[in-house]
Amino acid sequence: MAQEQGTFQDLNFESADLAPENPVTAPNYVPIGSALPDWTGYIGGVQQTQVEYNVTTLGTASIGLLGPNWGGTAQAETGYGIIDGKYTAILQTGEYSSENGVNASIAQTGTIPGNAQSLQFEAAFSTPELIVSFAGNNLTLSAWSTGESPSGISYTVYGADIAPYAGQTGTLEFTEVFDESYPSAELDDITFSTNSVSPEPNIVALTAIGGLLFGPLKWFARR
Repeated sequence: MAQEQGTFQDLNFESADLAPENPVTAPNYVPIGSALPDWTGYIGGVQQTQVEYNVTTLGTASIGLLGPNWGGTAQAETGYGIIDGKYTAILQTGEYSSENGVNASIAQTGTIPGNAQSLQFEAAFSTPELIVSFAGNNLTLSAWSTGESPSGISYTVYGADIAPYAGQTGTLEFTEVFDESYPSAELDDITFSTNSVSPEPNIVALTAIGGLLFGPLKWFARR
């Protein structure tokens, strides 16, 4: 399967310029340009200049990056972990400022490869409330396969038909949508592929998602 990234950058979240740091008590903010180069982040529609590094939250909306030294007790107590490589992005919905519940998203503007047929990425959810869009158009996601990361995190590989936008420039956005379950999503290994999306979703994989989606245990007190 040929994979490309067009003009998009840091699609696997491995370009972070951060010193390894053990998990710490939240909050632990770092500049978004150091943690997620080329990406912008939004909480409740408000653009963020910082994200959290090697911490997770309970009840507070956040954009975060899990990296080296995350794992062990932190993973065991929260259920979150690295999907692939050294870094994995995480979107957590919840309270923000005076609002009771808001979405969390990351976005990047770029040009899709001219021969791209599909968008592919790996994700792990507490609940599947993720919306992926390009140039303001929501993409229809299909579950392609499932796997387990070296750290023991179960994830699903999703695909979406991107052929109608091949060669176009626009904003690719991943949004975790708030509901009363305070959902979250871990993201990794976003790629554009020359493989077409199967015309029918993988029903077996879609059925299996319910058993694979993990409900992270709550570690930090609501803040």
